[in-house]
Amino acid sequence: MTPDTAFVAPVIEWAYLVPVLVVLGAGVIGVLVEAFVPDRARRPVQIVLGLGALLGGLAAVVVLWGDERVQGLPNEVPGVRILGGSMVVDPFALAVQGIVLLLAVLGLLVVADRTSTGQDAFAPTAAAVPGTPYEDLARRRGVQQTEVYPLVLFAVGGMMIFPATGNLLVMFVALEVLSLPLYVLSAMARRRRLLSQEASFKYFLLGAFASALFIFGVALLYGYAGSVDLARIFEALVSGTSPFGPPGAMVLTGLFLVLAGLLFKIGAVPFHAWTPDVYQGAPTPITGFMAACTKAAAFGALLRVLYVVGSGLPQEQLDHVLVGLWVVAIATMVVGTVVGVVQTDIKRLLAYSSIAHAGFLLVGVIGFNALSIRATVFYLLAYGLATIGAFAVVTLVRERAPRREPVAVAVGTAGAADAGSTAGAGSTAGVEGAPESDVVLGEATHLVEWAGLGKRSPWLAGAFSLFLLSMAGIPLTAGFIGKFTAFQAAIGGGGWMWVLVVIGVLTSAVAVFFYVRIIVLMFFTPGGRPEATGDEPDGGLAPGVTVVRSQGFTTVALVLCVVGVVALGVFPSPVLDLALEAVKFRP
Repeated sequence: MTPDTAFVAPVIEWAYLVPVLVVLGAGVIGVLVEAFVPDRARRPVQIVLGLGALLGGLAAVVVLWGDERVQGLPNEVPGVRILGGSMVVDPFALAVQGIVLLLAVLGLLVVADRTSTGQDAFAPTAAAVPGTPYEDLARRRGVQQTEVYPLVLFAVGGMMIFPATGNLLVMFVALEVLSLPLYVLSAMARRRRLLSQEASFKYFLLGAFASALFIFGVALLYGYAGSVDLARIFEALVSGTSPFGPPGAMVLTGLFLVLAGLLFKIGAVPFHAWTPDVYQGAPTPITGFMAACTKAAAFGALLRVLYVVGSGLPQEQLDHVLVGLWVVAIATMVVGTVVGVVQTDIKRLLAYSSIAHAGFLLVGVIGFNALSIRATVFYLLAYGLATIGAFAVVTLVRERAPRREPVAVAVGTAGAADAGSTAGAGSTAGVEGAPESDVVLGEATHLVEWAGLGKRSPWLAGAFSLFLLSMAGIPLTAGFIGKFTAFQAAIGGGGWMWVLVVIGVLTSAVAVFFYVRIIVLMFFTPGGRPEATGDEPDGGLAPGVTVVRSQGFTTVALVLCVVGVVALGVFPSPVLDLALEAVKFRP
């Protein structure tokens, strides 16, 4: 073997990969736990392992933040390139990873919670056909789906790699790693199983199209630059050394296709069609986790691709890209707010709220300056806290109906029966204000059912109101600072950006309506429903609403989200200063 052909082992600086390795390694261990740990101990082991891995990864991010090479020595570009740029550990990547890990901890707390009767949000056998004897038998025997925890960890691992890679192929792999577990988790709802499985199928099908668009775009960029490394694509664009000459239609088409794949994960119009159905059909804890963490990871990847490749384009070509994003941002804000106004399902309403916020975030991104990165990082944290908190509240507000026949329920055991068939009725033990003859059903998602909640559970309704006000951008909440910084960054872009900001302000004002409408329902509208007449099909009271007591994980998550939303709204400077460090960006 000649010296020219001798294999040279790559030098990998493992210390900079610790956050990702901890999370993915814990996911692998979680799979082994499913195989070797007894059923009774499996859930507590998975919860401790999952939370420990996420907190350990967050601690590693904090330690790496102070590293001299990451922050950059004088006259040096900050960040560390690992494996030839497959991973880029710079302040921006660590900031997004820290947000994903923090929100994932809160999301996993809600995922791990159960009612006081031992019921969680996941079907005992996700692969069973809804309503079959096999599913009923699994429910009666208390079968648990603890595979949820390693799936969440694998998704988080993909989300951490997604914004921290400088290689488009590795970014595609990360996209699949974060997406595939979410496709499975979306189909695992204990109640409304058919709706859950339909949501999963739609998410998978449309996600496959988005992945195809992404990889087609990568192929075109590779054809032009001869590399899938973002730094080399940037060099090829700046130097004009490509055999195809100056950047033209080939580069623009490839960049638009890559951005389309990323805009799908963000939920921006016209790639938003999956969002309302998946948010409504997925288990509510997974909806909150997915809405907050996936958006943070996807915007991180979008910023890295757009700001690296866009910086190498001639100004005329860059203007074409930004005009395309203008159209997407305006359509996203308008559709999210206008369609959200007419929604009557709380989860679909929050889905359109998520779409609108994607538009507000894009307004800041299009500013294409250092303040845009700071604003996006802060906004993602503020939005994530409010979103996880809001969906955590939804998990506790349930429907109830009169019990018409004896239902055997194993109260107080880990395998408590989920009485009823696919509707998933359950025990009333541990339910605030539920008569002994009532059966607790799934989440109360119709807006009418939230009337009077402020009187029955003022603290819970107050927390939900705070999250809604933050999403609306009311002062002294994190959402106000987030929108203000995003619009400020857009104005800093100069030109006609003020028009985009005006549209953002107007759509924000419209969005306030459907947030305040829920608050009015909870506090100023009498609750309860009139008695049904004997001629009606159910021949008794229509289902009411109750607030279930849980094992406490959701309460902890709610308290932390409330503290975070208020703290970021009243004292935003420390976090904004940290977010400003994320501007140290390298290809």
